[in-house]
Amino acid sequence: MAHQHTGLDKAHVLTEALPYIQRFAGKTLVVKYGGNAMTDPELESSFARDIVLLKTVGLNPVVVHGGGPQVDALLKRLGQVSDRIDGMRVTDKETMEVVEMVLGGSVNKSIVNLINKHGGRAIGLTGKDANLIHAKKLLMDKQNEDGTTTKIDLGMVGEVAGVKTDVLEMFTQSDFIPVIAPLGVDEHGDTYNINADLVAGKVAEALSAEKLILLTNITGVLDENKNLLTGLSTKEVDRLIETGVIYGGMIPKVGCALDAVKGGVISAHIVDGRVPHATLLEVFTDHGVGTLISNKATK
Repeated sequence: MAHQHTGLDKAHVLTEALPYIQRFAGKTLVVKYGGNAMTDPELESSFARDIVLLKTVGLNPVVVHGGGPQVDALLKRLGQVSDRIDGMRVTDKETMEVVEMVLGGSVNKSIVNLINKHGGRAIGLTGKDANLIHAKKLLMDKQNEDGTTTKIDLGMVGEVAGVKTDVLEMFTQSDFIPVIAPLGVDEHGDTYNINADLVAGKVAEALSAEKLILLTNITGVLDENKNLLTGLSTKEVDRLIETGVIYGGMIPKVGCALDAVKGGVISAHIVDGRVPHATLLEVFTDHGVGTLISNKATK
């Protein structure tokens, strides 16, 4: 009997997925890939299979990736020290060369290779390609003890000033899956390192994506009692930040999801990338595995 059950389970899963596949056919999904999902071989292959499956059933996945740990590892090997201020890397010219080498080179190509190995047709891009990501220097607000803020110059660290979507649309309209390294360029031709969550959010906005999916190393957004909040409206998120339920490293992530939804993305998802096939489960099942943020009041 057991064999028959697994067959039925599969059928059940597929029928549950069908309405979602129908609803999202032809729609664009931007997936931010990083953290644990990027360093554990089993999670890497489940991620790649998810992306290929999304493309195969008619959705248009666009991948944006990080690579902080990989950058740190190479800097260490080269004997270069990079400081962090409030978790943001101070990036001088020498550090930037390594960042570009790792993000635009080895990490980007390994993800492209991974997706291709699972039957997709991935193409690696950085924000420099076809002027995809226009950057401007990011000046970070640092809180002083007396409550005032100081603007801190982190060097070649940028924010997104604009996204040119024509090159991405060329890929999403065909069989190709774009894989984007979070580097941008300003009007003087200088390269900037940009936080990958921010890039994913801005790319999702520019493409009027159906969904922005941020794969993270945490379960999602938790309430006061550490229960997962599966659905939140933008209003509820604002309230949770004010009351301190969402704090620390979650604030920029949630802020990024919030901005994307306010900028026209239908829904943003903060998803536990440590769960195998997290992307598929979030997109194609009734319950999902993360926190969904949308403009609609949630049920």
